[in-house]
Amino acid sequence: MTKVSLTALVRGLLTFAREADSGRSATTVHGGHDRSLRQTVMALRKGEHMHEHEHPGEVTVHVLHGRVRLVAGPHSWDGLPGDLLVMPERRHRVEAVQDSAFLFTTAR
Repeated sequence: MTKVSLTALVRGLLTFAREADSGRSATTVHGGHDRSLRQTVMALRKGEHMHEHEHPGEVTVHVLHGRVRLVAGPHSWDGLPGDLLVMPERRHRVEAVQDSAFLFTTAR
């Protein structure tokens, strides 16, 4: 059994993202490229975004801190702490409306 404090992890990743030139930081907390399930906590400084991309399989974003916007084509959805956004199966990006952190989960 593995236990991870997402609250503590978010604090550290947000600190790093605020100071990083890229304005972001991330760490995988479960799984990986060689597994069917992968969970990564990502932090973005306000105004930063993940470049548009797509994933095979299912993808969710669980907002842990701040406010994010999920954009897929002409549609967008805002997420606040506690919200779970289910990604449509097409190209998408995540934007930080505020300094934000979220649990990005992919399943193939």
